[in-house]
Amino acid sequence: MNNLLVAAVFFVGTHLGIAGTQLRAQLIEKIGIGAYRLLYSLVSVVALFWMIEAWVNAPFVPFWHGGPGTAHLPLLIMPVALVFLVGGLTSANPTAVGQSPDPDTPEPARGILRVTRHPVMWAIGLWGVAHLLANPDMASFIFFGSLALLAFVGCHSLDARRHRDPPPGWGVFVQRTSFLPFAAILERRQKFVFGEIGIWRIALALSIYILLLFAHPWLFGVPVLPGG
Repeated sequence: MNNLLVAAVFFVGTHLGIAGTQLRAQLIEKIGIGAYRLLYSLVSVVALFWMIEAWVNAPFVPFWHGGPGTAHLPLLIMPVALVFLVGGLTSANPTAVGQSPDPDTPEPARGILRVTRHPVMWAIGLWGVAHLLANPDMASFIFFGSLALLAFVGCHSLDARRHRDPPPGWGVFVQRTSFLPFAAILERRQKFVFGEIGIWRIALALSIYILLLFAHPWLFGVPVLPGG
């Protein structure tokens, strides 16, 4: 269990302690943006695989006792997470690496970005929370909790980094969007346009969801359907 704990601290720490601080700018100044991205990607992959390996080999230690329906909460949460994931990955997003807002566009946020400016991070966070709830053991709490923590805290870290050195149009983009899903819409700073998200994205997300339902036992050895 100690190996998993150290791996989780290293995984979260390398993201928030490097990418989320001034250390990132200092490293880029010394080695250049290309070398930094390559080095950071390698460290991130190594850290992630270390954490996965430690989680797989960690002993089962009960941590908490969920209710009778807790194990099946992912069935409700994952469709939402996958809509965020597909919508975020198939849309131009100023919060993504190498992208910036278009200062000349009259509408800086479209599609899923009207709901939240961090759709992919919300997808990862919801995935982590869903699987944390479905696995009430210590190792899963550390593993999935670390991923969820990094996703949600990472959103604020990304926003803070852009705020320190804002690209053109960033201020307007932030004003018209929100971290919390639907917050900007409820505050009338934004409006929901279903057509911009697209039926095809929702259909793709639900198709992936159905595929995972049936492939989960084969891929991960754990059935997710009741009675499976």
